[in-house]
Amino acid sequence: MKKIFFYLFLLTLAPILAAEELQPQAEYPEISRRMVYQLNTTHLSGERFNDRLSIVAWTNLVDALDFDRTLLTQEDLAKLEPLKTQIDDLVTEGNLTFGYDLVDLVRNRITERCAYVEKVLQKNAPFDFTKDESYQWKRRKATRPANRKEQEALWYATLKNEYLALTLAKEFDAEEAKSTQKETDEAAKPDYSEDDDLTLPTTEIIAKRYRTLRDVYKEMDSETALQRILSAVSMAYDPHTDYMSPMNFEDFSMDMNLTLCGIGATLRYDDGMIRITELMPGAPAANDTRDIRLQEGDRIIGVGQGDGPIEDICHKPLSQTVRKIRGPKGTVVTLKVIPVSDKTGTRTKIVDLIRDEIHLDQQAVTGHVERLELEDGSERKFGYVRIPAFYAGVVSGNKGENASSMTRDLLTYIQSFNTEHVDGMVIDLRNNGGGSLMEALSMTSLFVSGPVVQVRDKRNVQVLDGTLKRVAFRKPLVVLVNRNSASASEIVASAFQDYGRAIIIGDSKTHGKGTVQTVQSLGNSQTHGANRITTACFYRINGGTTQLRGVEPDIVIPSIYDALELGEDQLPGALPYSTVAPAYYAKTSDVTPYLPHLTKASRKRLQKDEQAKAALQLVEHVRKANAEQFVPLQIDARRTRMKAERAIEKLQDEALKGTKQSRKNGPNAENDYVLREALSILSDYIDLRGGPDEPVNVNGDLRTRLFQIFGAVQ
Repeated sequence: MKKIFFYLFLLTLAPILAAEELQPQAEYPEISRRMVYQLNTTHLSGERFNDRLSIVAWTNLVDALDFDRTLLTQEDLAKLEPLKTQIDDLVTEGNLTFGYDLVDLVRNRITERCAYVEKVLQKNAPFDFTKDESYQWKRRKATRPANRKEQEALWYATLKNEYLALTLAKEFDAEEAKSTQKETDEAAKPDYSEDDDLTLPTTEIIAKRYRTLRDVYKEMDSETALQRILSAVSMAYDPHTDYMSPMNFEDFSMDMNLTLCGIGATLRYDDGMIRITELMPGAPAANDTRDIRLQEGDRIIGVGQGDGPIEDICHKPLSQTVRKIRGPKGTVVTLKVIPVSDKTGTRTKIVDLIRDEIHLDQQAVTGHVERLELEDGSERKFGYVRIPAFYAGVVSGNKGENASSMTRDLLTYIQSFNTEHVDGMVIDLRNNGGGSLMEALSMTSLFVSGPVVQVRDKRNVQVLDGTLKRVAFRKPLVVLVNRNSASASEIVASAFQDYGRAIIIGDSKTHGKGTVQTVQSLGNSQTHGANRITTACFYRINGGTTQLRGVEPDIVIPSIYDALELGEDQLPGALPYSTVAPAYYAKTSDVTPYLPHLTKASRKRLQKDEQAKAALQLVEHVRKANAEQFVPLQIDARRTRMKAERAIEKLQDEALKGTKQSRKNGPNAENDYVLREALSILSDYIDLRGGPDEPVNVNGDLRTRLFQIFGAVQ
C-alpha cells in the first residue's frame, strides 16, 4: 500500500516539476541501503530506522530545503503527508526519488518567487511605509502560509522588509560619510553591499540577490541533493550523526578546518549561510586585530579572491564554500559577513585575510604569572594558563617521546609556577572545543587522583582514570569556561567540580556536547562517502552526563556567547540528558560553603568595572533582540530601531576594546574582565579557606578519609 501511494504521489507531483530534474545516480541506492544498515546496527540508541524516525527525517528534509518556511505551504505538505511514515521503507530499499522530487519542487518554487519579486519591483514606489505594520523576521519556527495566496502575501512582506532595511542602511551610511567628510574615502563606503553595484537603484539590487538565489539552486548537482537527503535521514538519530558525501568525506579526511581552510575558522552550514563557530588561536582570523574583523558567530554570505568580485555563497554547500576560502599560502581571500551582533541580517562587513598554514602547535598551551594587588598594598601571584585545544602527538609530525602533548606543555608551566611559589592557578578553557580524550585524562590527573570520566556505549559503561600517578599542583584552582567549551573541556571541568577541586567560572553553562562519533566508510569513499555515527556518550563521575546540560559554573559571569543561540540544547534532535551509576571517588575539597560569599563579592566588583558593565549591557541587549520576533515596517519606527542597533554596536566596541591585544598575545587581567574577576575570586577563596596551602582535612566523612588513605596511594 505504501508503494502504491508513493507512485501516486509521483504522478500528482509530476506536472509542477521542472523539465531539468535532478536524478539519483546509479550507486545511490546502494549507498542508501548501507547507510541504514550501519545506523541500525551501530548507533548508540540501538533504535532501528522506523516510522518515528521517518517522521523526524521528513521534517529535517523539509526544514533543510525551506529553512525560513516561505517556499512550501501547508497545502503542499498536506498533499505529501503520507510520505512522513514511508521514508524508512523507501530509504531502506534504496529508493531516494521522493527526496529528489522534493528538491525539484523547492527549486521551482524559488524560480516562481524570483519572478514574483521582479514583478512587484517593477512598480513605481511599490511599498507604503507609513502603515503600522510589522514583519516576523525570525521564521525558523513560524507558521507556514496556508496556501498560495498567503504565501504571496508573505513574499510581499519579506520583500518590503528587505527594501526598507536596505533603504535605511544606505541613508545611515550616507549621513555618516557626510558627517565625517569621507564621501570619497574607501573606508566610508557602505559596508552592507560591497559587492553590489551601488549605482543601481534599490529595486535592482534586491532583484539581483533573488536571481543569484535562483541560480544557486538551479546549479545544484545530484551529489549535493544526495547530501541533503541522507543528512536529513541520519540526523533523525541525533544532530551529530551525519552522512558525508564523497566530496564532504574528502574534505573531512584532509582536516579542512585545521590545515586547508587558510584562515583558521571552524565553519558550519546555518540557514543558507556559513556560520563561524570557532576562530583557531594562532591562525590569520584570530590574529587579526583590526576594528573590522571576523567574530565567532558571524555568518559568511560572500567569498572573493584578492581584489576580484565577491561571489554570493548563500545556500551553497559548505564544502564548496570551504574550497573557495582555502587556497595557496600568502594569497588574499575576501569575505562578506553578517556580524553576529546583527540578528536581522541587514548589515554586513567586508574582511580580507591573507591565507596561511594552520598548525596545531599554534594552539599550544600558553601561560604567565598574574599579580593581584591587595587592599593592604601587598600582592598575590597566580599562575595563568590558556588551553585552546587538547592536542596530542600530531604537532609538526612528531611521534614517540618527542610527540606533542598538551599535558606535557601544561606540566612545564606548573613546574615554573611552583618554583615561583604562586598562591593559586587559573586554567582557561574558554573556546576550547575538545580534542584528545587521553590528554583530558592525563591533564586532570595533574590535579586530582582517581576516576575522571565514564563512557557508555551500547554494551557497557567504562570508568576511565587519570593516566598519571602524581599530583603536580595542590593549591587553589579556578577554571574558566564559556558556551564554546565542549567535549574534553567539559570532561575536565566536570571532574574538577565533582571533586571540589576548583571553582568553575563562566557563562551559565558550557556547550553540552557529551557524545562520541565514529566515522565508518560506506564502501569506496570516493564514490560512496561515509557515515559519522554517534556511538558513545560521556558521563561525569557523579553519574550525570555532560550531554545537553553541559557544566553549570559555580559562579556565572556571562559573556556575549551566553546571549547567543549556541549550545547542544539549540540543536534539533539532540540526545537527552541521562544518568548512570556514580563512579567510586572521594572529594578532595568542597567549595560549596564559600560560593555565596564569593558570588556576592564578585557582583559588587563587576558593578564598578566599566568594561564588565559595558559587556553585560551588551549581553542583555542581544538577549532582548533574540526574544523579539517582529520588526516594524513603518519607516520612522524602523529608523529609530536601527539607530539604536548602531548605538549598541558602539557599545560592543567599548566592551571588547581590550580584546585586540588579547587576540594577539592572549588574555591578561588588563584586557579581560572575566579573567580579572576570576583572579579576585581566587584571592577571596584563599582568604576564606585560610591560605593557599592544602587543608589537612577538607571532608571529615569516613568514606573520604578511607579513600584518601587507601585509594590514592601513589
